[in-house]
Amino acid sequence: MAIIHRATISPTKLELLEEWLGSDLAGDGELRQVGSYRFDDPEGEVGIEALLVTRGGAVRQTVLTYRAAPLDGAEGHLVTTMEHSVLGRRWIYDGAGDPVALAAYRRALAGQQEQAPLEIWDGDTLVDTREPTVELVLTNPALSPDGLAVHLATDIGSAHPAGPVLVARWDGGDGVVAWA
Repeated sequence: MAIIHRATISPTKLELLEEWLGSDLAGDGELRQVGSYRFDDPEGEVGIEALLVTRGGAVRQTVLTYRAAPLDGAEGHLVTTMEHSVLGRRWIYDGAGDPVALAAYRRALAGQQEQAPLEIWDGDTLVDTREPTVELVLTNPALSPDGLAVHLATDIGSAHPAGPVLVARWDGGDGVVAWA
């Protein structure tokens, strides 16, 4: 399960995406989150979250990982650091360059990992569960995650590549978010 702490974070996720994506995100107006989904790290160390955002145009996916320490050799994938009022400093990486995120997507494309249920915690107390705002659907699962080359969609499209595909469905839309 993905643990979501009642916490203050700085910068917020939308603030960090605004700075990181900048003018790469087409459209006018404020950056708005359409939905998100998460995967669990089997080791429980790395947070894996995909945020679907728009600026009034196409929906874009950004996969982020949240770590308690820097990831050796991944300086080129570091997005920023974030201060989390419960967990402390977090190093935020582009999931396309994080081996833990890519392994989770490989397992998902082979039907061996579901998206994570969301639990809300206040300190050491479970206070609520939250329905995901995005539902993932797998088509044409791979026989094994071994050796799968994961492709993460940036601009979410409706074309279904051949082979294993993860489709995201959210209120008002759907599209391919990952394939092998």
